[in-house]
Amino acid sequence: MRFAINHITAPKLSLEAFFEAARSLGLSEVEIRNDLPDIVNTTDPAAVKAAAARAGVTIISINALYPFNVWSGDLPKRAQALADYAAESGAKALVMCPLNDGTKVAFDDLVAALKAMKPILEERGLIGLVEPLGFPISSLRTKKEALKAIEAAGGEGVYKLVHDTFHHHLAGETEFFPEKTGLVHISGVVDPAVSVADMLDAHRVLVDGADRLENIAQIKALAAAGYDGPYSFEPFAAEVHDLKDPVAAVRESIAHVGKAV
Repeated sequence: MRFAINHITAPKLSLEAFFEAARSLGLSEVEIRNDLPDIVNTTDPAAVKAAAARAGVTIISINALYPFNVWSGDLPKRAQALADYAAESGAKALVMCPLNDGTKVAFDDLVAALKAMKPILEERGLIGLVEPLGFPISSLRTKKEALKAIEAAGGEGVYKLVHDTFHHHLAGETEFFPEKTGLVHISGVVDPAVSVADMLDAHRVLVDGADRLENIAQIKALAAAGYDGPYSFEPFAAEVHDLKDPVAAVRESIAHVGKAV
């Protein structure tokens, strides 16, 4: 398995320390963010590129352009700025997340946004990683609908899917699209009291034997169907962020997933 690590796994680590942590885990693929921690708005892209080169890591994505499917207001300007940053920092792709506040977004507007974003990505040699969010309030919950929109926008070759094990479970999706998937985000939920409908980012921890999201079954299904891309750890829970030794915790999760798969 190609494991990777998202900076949100250990947001208290500096960029350089995060890259070093990845290498200490035997990983060479990382994701950086513009929220927690906010590397994009605090660090010059050239410095990010140099730090990655020194550490010997590849920045597979920047998380995230939001809400990518509402192409109005300042979004076009923000999209271009984030794409510029990605290209200048050496990142390979941009994660793109849909509006997630209960507001519905028409399919035609989704397609229009993908069409508008396409040349921005193409001109910079970037991949757009579309990540449906499985929350009940999300405006784009399933990968199936995302693929339909990508096809309608003529976006094959420019866009790929993010298969997030958390969101796949929340959306109740059963279909896998390994040939259309560019990245898998993995995280678990272990709280026995929370219902699936009430699961939030705050519940997302590292994957272990108490996981309720069927991460192992999802990973097995993806691998059996031919997916050979990275599986990137993306836990949002404060209890993970506050760990004194997040590297050791990730190492344990890698061992658990590797053995189970």
